[in-house]
Parts: sequence; structure tokens; C-alpha cells
Amino acid sequence: MHVFPYLVAVYIFLAGCLGLATSRNLIHAVGCLSVCQCATYVLLLAVGYRDGGTAPVFSDLKPGTRPLVDPVVQALTLTDIVVGATVTALLLALVLQIAKRHGTVDPDELMELRG
Repeated sequence: MHVFPYLVAVYIFLAGCLGLATSRNLIHAVGCLSVCQCATYVLLLAVGYRDGGTAPVFSDLKPGTRPLVDPVVQALTLTDIVVGATVTALLLALVLQIAKRHGTVDPDELMELRG
């Protein structure tokens, strides 16, 4: 099993977390959160990868002769992409409403939201 895709997923996740922690703009924070979620795409594809694997279509080969790629992992990755796009759109819509009501997207200037 290769470690490189897992290290890439960790690096992407940590880069997104660093950007999220140092962000002074809500739009930048939403983008960094999307980068964090992109790490899950790499992680899911790394879990489902098989050396020499083929698609699980048995029309031209007998079962058990070659390694097959798990299609469930690919379906989960596509579902993750759709959910990520939906969450990003919702967060950007909320940032747009905050910008309209408060006139800023800087989290430090949003005093009315503090408890």
C-alpha cells in the first residue's frame, strides 16, 4: 500500500485548516473550508485504488482473474463532491447576506454577532 496519497490528503487538509485559522475574510474562509473538503476526495480515491485494477464489468473476463476497483468508493466520492458544492453554495449565500446586512465580510468587525 502506498503512503503518498494519504500524505497528499493530510497536506491538503492542513493547508485548508491553516488558511481557515488565519482568514480575515469570510469568503476566504469558505474557500479554505472547501479545500479541507477536497482532502476527502483524495482520501476516498486512495482507499479505493487497486494496482492493476479494472472496472467491475464481467462481460469480457471471468470473476477472480484480475483485481477489481471498488465502485462504491467512486460513488461516495461523487456524492461528496455534490454535497461539498451544496454546502459551499449555502455558505457563500450566508456570507452574501452578512455582507448586505452588516456591510463587511471581516469577522472581527461583526460586533452584533458576539454573545
